[in-house]
Amino acid sequence: MLTLYTRRRLINAITLSISVLAMLFGLFWLGWILLTLLVHGLPGLSLTLFTQMTPPPGSDGGLLNAIVGSLLMTLLGTLIGTPIGILAGTYLAEFGQRGWLAPVTRFINDVLLSAPSIVIGLFIYEVYVTKVRHFSGWAGALALSILVIPVVIRTTENMLRLVPNTLREAAASLGAPQWKVINFVTLRAAKAGIITGVLLAVARISGETAPLLFTALNNQFWNSNMNTPMSNLPVIIFEYAMSPYDDWQQLAWAASLLITFSVLALNIVARVLFRQSATTH
Repeated sequence: MLTLYTRRRLINAITLSISVLAMLFGLFWLGWILLTLLVHGLPGLSLTLFTQMTPPPGSDGGLLNAIVGSLLMTLLGTLIGTPIGILAGTYLAEFGQRGWLAPVTRFINDVLLSAPSIVIGLFIYEVYVTKVRHFSGWAGALALSILVIPVVIRTTENMLRLVPNTLREAAASLGAPQWKVINFVTLRAAKAGIITGVLLAVARISGETAPLLFTALNNQFWNSNMNTPMSNLPVIIFEYAMSPYDDWQQLAWAASLLITFSVLALNIVARVLFRQSATTH
């Protein structure tokens, strides 16, 4: 009969083995996806990709207009959503201990975190696009900003809650008002974690297709006017991958490779910053 110690070691070994197998199973599919992207996407990477516009079928071209459009809408979406997310997260962490507003805000934020992105696109289409009667880069940026907000709120609140109360008490004992304690003590202490949340939000919106289909649509030509339909990488991938033209499919693979490794780089940077933040605290 097995002793208690032996049973515990046996259960631990079995559980650890299952966990390792599950990890390897996930890494296998991730590696397969990355390998497929490299095999099909690397041949399409060239200087032309970054210097020419999206072409008609059978012509040479690149993704310059789509890259610029994606960068503009992602940047503006981040700039719109980040301040709202940080302010709301700060309120929840510093002032949301009592009352009904904080629990309601957290509930709505949880709903937004799990809401399908296509619903956000339809919402902006209804409240903005149908009113101005045209697709635009502004509409795309607004849709992306709504996706940024819940991620930044959750990260900001969690990071501020990790700041020890002794820091707040020390600043308050010196006579600093609460707004100064928040601005110059708690937010600075949680800075790395908040930046991590912003980077994770950027990584999330970088490859969103559904919201842009209903808001920014697409544009085959060079366009820096945010008030008109704007080309972007996710929609280009969606359209070109389903086309019967080999040259368009090659551009779709190259665009997929660009987005995937950009998001991978952002996630790595976010993890590094989060680890530094956790070590500091």
